[in-house]
Amino acid sequence: MAKKTGIRIQITLLSSESPHTYTTMKNKRNDPDRMQIKKYDPVVRKHVLYKEKK
Repeated sequence: MAKKTGIRIQITLLSSESPHTYTTMKNKRNDPDRMQIKKYDPVVRKHVLYKEKK
């Protein structure tokens, strides 16, 4: 997948309880702060908080 330059950027979400990560896109104009979201972690097999990694 080619990276596009512009408003949307690719970010990495890091689990708070394991080394598991997700990659996603975010609009840096609408969400200038670091993203936090609850997602399913397959390593610990439950929903945990994922934080944006820089």
